[in-house]
Amino acid sequence: MKINWKVRLRNPIFWLTAIPAFVSFVYTTLGLFGVVPSLSEDSAVKIGSAAISALATVGVLIDPTTKGVCDSPDALCYKKPK
Repeated sequence: MKINWKVRLRNPIFWLTAIPAFVSFVYTTLGLFGVVPSLSEDSAVKIGSAAISALATVGVLIDPTTKGVCDSPDALCYKKPK
């Protein structure tokens, strides 16, 4: 499996999803060891987690080799991945 990292790293959607996903990972990992401060509002944590999950989902669906969020006309006609 090849990944075109040059194109992916230039895609702002990649960064919009990668940074919150990384922050969420670090916060959760530190929380396992009791290092992070507890937040007073549990609902704020749930909303933040939902937002990060939504951003990560968008990042998974984005094809970094095409401009924008949509697939290319060629990709829409594929019967199986190239």
